[in-house]
Amino acid sequence: MQRRELFSSLAKPFKQKDLQESIIRPPYYDDINLFLTNCVKCETKDCATVCEENIIKILDDGTPKLDFSNSGCTYCNLCATSCKNEVLNIENKKQIEAKIEIDVLSCLSWQNTMCFSCKDPCIVNAIEFVGLFRPTISNVCTSCGLCVKVCPTNAIKVSGL
Repeated sequence: MQRRELFSSLAKPFKQKDLQESIIRPPYYDDINLFLTNCVKCETKDCATVCEENIIKILDDGTPKLDFSNSGCTYCNLCATSCKNEVLNIENKKQIEAKIEIDVLSCLSWQNTMCFSCKDPCIVNAIEFVGLFRPTISNVCTSCGLCVKVCPTNAIKVSGL
């Protein structure tokens, strides 16, 4: 075994962990490992079919992830009530584990153009403006992603925690 192969094999578990953490999951789980054990056994994938916002996508490994390119999560509980494999459960409801940020270089308001596209759909009023410009996301943000699709310049970025 060469040195490069040795270090690659040692780093492999960390790379898989980083990939797993960057996937944004529905907000109703208690144990993230259940996605890899129970979701892969699910044949119906009801969580994705019942989502009225159409933001739950099924990955190649059979697990669900949130995709905010169409809409955002309304925390309606439908995915949790439809889960038959005990991965998603209403009792485990929490904030989506994602970070929502505004790219100030792409944002119209940060370039002194009036735009409130991100503020309007925000249910919890987490997007605050200094005057008419410079929006920021406050700590009341639920990471629902409703602001992502409506941004005309794609300045709102989402990343897993």
